[in-house]
This record gives sequence, C-alpha cells and structure tokens, in this order.
Amino acid sequence: MMGRLFGRDDKKDDDAPSEGRREPDYNDNDFQKRDLYKKGLNHMSNEKFLDAIRSFDLALRLDSQYVDAWIKRGYAHFHLGEYTVAIRSYDRALETDVNNAEAWNLKGLAYYKMKNYEKAIECCEKAIDINPNDGMSWYNKACYLTLSGKVDEGLDALKRSIEIDIQNARKAVRDRDFENARAEEGFRRIVEVVVLESIRQGYDYVGKIVWVTGMDKVEIEDALMRLAMKGLVIKHERKSFTGKEEYYELPKEIADKVGVTKRTGLFSSKQVSAPVQQLKDIKEVLGKAKESIEKGDLASTLQYFDELISPAKHGSAMMEQFFDAHRDLRLYKIRLQDKGQEYLNAHKSDLIDLITKIDHSVGSGVAKPPAKD
Repeated sequence: MMGRLFGRDDKKDDDAPSEGRREPDYNDNDFQKRDLYKKGLNHMSNEKFLDAIRSFDLALRLDSQYVDAWIKRGYAHFHLGEYTVAIRSYDRALETDVNNAEAWNLKGLAYYKMKNYEKAIECCEKAIDINPNDGMSWYNKACYLTLSGKVDEGLDALKRSIEIDIQNARKAVRDRDFENARAEEGFRRIVEVVVLESIRQGYDYVGKIVWVTGMDKVEIEDALMRLAMKGLVIKHERKSFTGKEEYYELPKEIADKVGVTKRTGLFSSKQVSAPVQQLKDIKEVLGKAKESIEKGDLASTLQYFDELISPAKHGSAMMEQFFDAHRDLRLYKIRLQDKGQEYLNAHKSDLIDLITKIDHSVGSGVAKPPAKD
C-alpha cells in the first residue's frame, strides 16, 4: 500500500500569490528547491526520514522534474521499508532522465529487498549499460544473480566488480548473499586473494585475519592451507605463554616483489618494505604492454594489463604507489574486454600515452611513501 505523501497540502489557496506579493522568478524557485533538497539530505543523515520526505516533497512542488529530489525521496522511503513507494519515486526520476544510472541501481536494490531478483537484475543491467565502470552496479548484479541460482554468471559479475574496485573482494567474502557460491572454485580464489593481501599487510595470525576481514575462521584456515600448498604462504610456529602459535608470511621472493607491512600489534605503527624488485618487474611488464599495443595484439595487451592490475601479481604495489594509474588501467582493460580489437585500434595513442606516463613515474621513482600512523 502506498504511504501518504508527507508534507503535502491540497489547499490551492496556499499556492496562489497574495495580492501585492511578488511572484518568485525562476532564480528564487531554484534557490528554494535546492535549499529544501539540502534540508532533506540533512534529515536523512540524521535518519529523520519522514522529515526528509517532507522536504523533498516541498522541493518537488517547486520543480516536479527535480531528478535528485525524486531519487533521494525514493531512498528515504526505501529506508522506511516502503519499497513500492520507493520504486515509484525512482520511476518519476527516470521519466525525466532515463539514463540516470543511480536511479536504476537503487530501483534494483528495492526489488532485491522485495526478493524480486529478476527485476533487480534487469535494473542493474540498465545501470551498467549507462555506466559500465560502476563497480557497485556490477557487485549488486553479482549478488542478485547468485541469489537467483545463476552462480557462474554471478561470479563473472563479481570478478568484474573487483577489477573495478579491489575493495569489493573484501566486501564479498563476508556477504551472505554469496552463500550459494562459497563452494565454487572462483569464489575460493577471491577468498585466497583477500587472505593473501591480509598477510601482506602484516596480519599474520588467523585471529588477526578474522578480525580485519570478518570472515569465518574455518574458511580462512582452508584458504591458508590451499595457499600453502601452492607455495604462496609459509606457515611458522613460535612459542607463547599459552604454548605454540601458528603464523604466516609470504615467501621471500614474493615479499621482495610486492612489499610487505610489518606490525608489532594489531593497531601499532607499520613499516612497508621497499618493493624495489617489483618496480623493476613492473617496468618490464610496461615495456611488453607498450609493444603489444603498438602491434595491435589484443590478447597480449589484456594479459599484461592483468599482470599490472591483479592483486596476486603487481596490483597491490600499483594501487599503493600509483593509484590513479592502476584505476586507469582497470577502466581501459574493461573497455578492451567489452569492445575488443576495434577499441584497441581506435585508442592506441591513448593507451601508449598512459603506459609511457606510468613507465616514466616508475623510472623516476615517483612512488607514494608509506603513510605513518
């Protein structure tokens, strides 16, 4: 049942200008509606959703095509559990701006709450068509696909979201929406990446990894066992007051390449080892990537971009020391995967300029120093 429109007044006299009162011009209305919109946002930040809806309604009385107000009004109703009303607000926003990715994404979220996963997927696909580089839309689509039983497609969408934003990997491993996917090899690899990155950051005990990731202890231990079998981590023991404690570290050859964080406690200051060897390796991969772009070799270009992006290879160092470059590489890789050879041929100069710029930064030692706590 549709909830009432908070703050609306059906009396027409209130809308008519009184005698002698100046009719507000466009600039006055524009100022008033934006002021009401900001008040609505403030109410939402304080979780006063009914007051927020009243403010958005007043703004919409001044401009019925105020897209942002319709979207935020819908989100306020969403927080009140009024999902049908929220969808109607998003639809009003889309009537004015059909290419608004935020409205499509939030509409999908409302359908998700109503457990209408097919509709939710359709909305996500609309959002992705508008903005294929929106990691959150890809992540939401992955959730909805998995919940609807399309696990393989869900993992493909999740992988794409992680390529855009690596933080989605850590988010996914503690998201209950992926319960149906946890036994799949693709999801296990995502868990391994998160555990590996935790160790690299200095969280070398199982308990610490549980704390920073929010994952289940058994799942972490299983990932550590598989990583150890692959030679990607080494298990050690040290004596403590309670007996022997197990801890993990990266093999020296990997640690020298990617750099590691040393911690003396869970919240203590940290020191990052200089990944000198990895910078050399990155320069070598950049050279190969540039050569493959010049030749128009799509498969090799994607391979070298993956080496620069993937957390299991050079991605962590790139993110920490050349964050903007890592982001640009991710976006270009997505476009190359989506549009193929034609995109590579049309954007060779842009790609070569990007690779040259990164190579110059690496060669000049323009690396971001580790932050001190």
